[in-house]
Amino acid sequence: MDRFTKYDELRTHWLDQFVKVNDNRPELKRFAGVVGRVVTVNYNGRAIVDFQDGAWYDIPASDEHLQKVDATEGQAKYKNTNSAQLIPEKQG
Repeated sequence: MDRFTKYDELRTHWLDQFVKVNDNRPELKRFAGVVGRVVTVNYNGRAIVDFQDGAWYDIPASDEHLQKVDATEGQAKYKNTNSAQLIPEKQG
């Protein structure tokens, strides 16, 4: 299996999924309990995740680091559909 095939499989598995981090990983504890959305998976095998705070984070795209959230639960808990939305009260 070449690198691109592996990337395509990861991308198919994770793309546009609602996720939570496995908070048993010390480096991910700051995202504990927050639902994010996988924007894409890069060629390094890392999921680019939007955690609704305006930034995107790259986290290894694996079950060891991420867990999928049911789509219904994810839509209810994920507050942003686009992290680049205007925030009128913060923009003059």
